[in-house]
Amino acid sequence: MNKININQITGNIGVEIQGVDLSKKVPDSLFNEIRDAFVENGLIFFRDQNLTPEEHIRFAEQWGKININRFFAKVDGYDQIAEVRKEPDQEGNIGGEWHTDHSYDQIPALGSILLAKETPRNGGDTLFASMYKAYESLSNGMKETLEGLNAIHSSRHVFGIDSGYSKLSKGRIKSPELATQDAIHPVIITHPESKKKALYVNSAFTLRFDGWTTEESKPLLNYLYDHAANEENITRFQWSPGSIAFWDNRCTWHNALNDYHGERRLMHRITIEGSSLI
Repeated sequence: MNKININQITGNIGVEIQGVDLSKKVPDSLFNEIRDAFVENGLIFFRDQNLTPEEHIRFAEQWGKININRFFAKVDGYDQIAEVRKEPDQEGNIGGEWHTDHSYDQIPALGSILLAKETPRNGGDTLFASMYKAYESLSNGMKETLEGLNAIHSSRHVFGIDSGYSKLSKGRIKSPELATQDAIHPVIITHPESKKKALYVNSAFTLRFDGWTTEESKPLLNYLYDHAANEENITRFQWSPGSIAFWDNRCTWHNALNDYHGERRLMHRITIEGSSLI
């Protein structure tokens, strides 16, 4: 029987899983171990997984229904796979600030499986932050303050017609007319699988607290963003072709560093549908 190794990586979030070939269907016994590691840590990594699109899709489908991305360019012939690309002549990257994917959906995505296809010689790392740790390190008084609050999230200002992405993405972000999503979520969620509490706001998509004005919300939200991005909550992942990061959108942030100007970076991303956070 195959046996996998699960190793804590350098940093404060995530584990690297070795001893499994994702180009083949993962047997149920191994898959259950991988799922347990994902639920417990919120972030898992694999190396040397040079998957075809079909193999990438098959692994993703073991986790649940695939979300067809509204905004990202698709891999030719595979609508299930979003292309995350930066060309040598492009200045802006995709995902270059702290965020949680799909928090603008009323039922946010479970997570995303990102496969590196082409990576720059240097740079292009991704930072990940644990929202479990962000919650746990809040004072009891702040936890009590946040417990009953909800926050409003939106896609409009990020992917909409007048957004920076739609103007600067050069075809990498499409269909700005579809950016009509607004959602309300608890500021503190209980993860539907781990049952652990996590902070659930992010600077990219969260607009304000429900029932508060934007100006009233800004000081507390900015405090939470700074708190969550504390280095004690963060891991930095260095990519190479065939690397995979699979993060849980319910309990992590991520931030793609844009420090490789003049080089190409190409990633394939599949996102898995989630469940209600209420």
